[in-house]
Amino acid sequence: MKLANLIAWKDTLKEYFDLSGDLVPQADAEQAIREGVSFRGTNIIILIIAIFIASLGLNTNSTAVIIGAMLISPLMGPIIGIGLAVGIQDFELMKRSFRNLMMATVFSVATSCVYFLISPVSEGHSELLARTSPTIYDVFIGLFGGAAGIVAIGSKMKGNVIPGVAIATALMPPLCTVGYGLATFQMNYFFGALYLFFINSVFIACATTMGVKLMKYHVKDFSNPQRARRVRNTIYTVAILTMLPACYLTYRMYQQSTFSMNCQKFVDQQFDFEDTQVLHMSAVMKGGEKTLTVSLVGKILPQDSLVLALTDRLPAYHLGGTRLRIIQGDNANASFDATTATSTMLRDMYQVTQNTINTQRETIDSLRTLSAAVARTDTIGATIAPELRVVFPEVADIAVTRAIVSNVATGKLDTLHVALVRYNSPMPQARAAKFRTYLEARLAMKPITIVPTSKLGSPSR
Repeated sequence: MKLANLIAWKDTLKEYFDLSGDLVPQADAEQAIREGVSFRGTNIIILIIAIFIASLGLNTNSTAVIIGAMLISPLMGPIIGIGLAVGIQDFELMKRSFRNLMMATVFSVATSCVYFLISPVSEGHSELLARTSPTIYDVFIGLFGGAAGIVAIGSKMKGNVIPGVAIATALMPPLCTVGYGLATFQMNYFFGALYLFFINSVFIACATTMGVKLMKYHVKDFSNPQRARRVRNTIYTVAILTMLPACYLTYRMYQQSTFSMNCQKFVDQQFDFEDTQVLHMSAVMKGGEKTLTVSLVGKILPQDSLVLALTDRLPAYHLGGTRLRIIQGDNANASFDATTATSTMLRDMYQVTQNTINTQRETIDSLRTLSAAVARTDTIGATIAPELRVVFPEVADIAVTRAIVSNVATGKLDTLHVALVRYNSPMPQARAAKFRTYLEARLAMKPITIVPTSKLGSPSR
């Protein structure tokens, strides 16, 4: 019973995906593709006009104009022609398609380059920048767009598929961006956009080849199967090599996205102060170095202690090794209006107050550091006491201090490290030398003077 149900479901699905009744004859589909391969006369003029329109859209950052240019452009023709030629082993069509695609690419780049050379606006907008960082998603767009295109060409009900493929695969904007990079000598635009166009072209052609195979188009040239196999292997090799840089760029994009999200979470949870707010956050990954910059506004916080405390919490947010920069107060006076005397006076008063606060904060941080050093010296005897009981049992009590010595003749000041020691039993000279060496190494105080005493630690009388 279960097997019968499984077979019934399989037949139902097969009916849904059956294309046999919707396909046009192979000759009709081929004729439509071959007509689009040619780039002479009307096609080349329309291509140049479309390039000018797309360049205008990129220059003015107008998405609607760019979409219109993509609908006008006949660039899809030779790319689908290459895919068809590989699928049916029509090597003459393949040569003609490659030749026409190269000519169309050259005309497109030259036209956009001329436009951006004479255009008074040379700034790169978001629509231009989007064409310079291809990822693995662009590979999938080209692949699925090409698949939709060949299915639409080979079927009776075409609908809006071909215009939709032209918009989705976006062949025109990358070529315009290549021209922009060439005209402004910005090679990152040039190579990034050229790579994006190459990705779209290769995977539209690959999808067309796979579609032709699935629709079981008849092969034209049966005489040279080795040549056909060699061409297919070359196409697939090129497709894989084209995909590898996109995979790497996608991985880098994922790293940056994850880093930015972790930084945002860290800032949201750790920068929660009563009288201080986060004004701006910037998370940057460059050359293997990660930097989180946070700008604060409001009450000034102790800079050094704040950075030290928050840096220790970074690993909990997968941000180990990230450099934390905190900016506060430096640009606060930008909000004052300098056009009137009153605002100028207020600004000067604010600056003086800000400088005073910064100086006091530095003094407080210095005093905290000094206090910590003194506290460490006061308690260092208790710290090393367990070691002394094992290594030097002759020592009963020890106190370590630091004194400033003034030379009476020259007035020169020097630091003297002193260890006051009360012994349980006499310590031989050689062992006393080892004891001094141990203290200098253990306490990182060199030289250190050992002063024996009989009263240190003795009960009061």
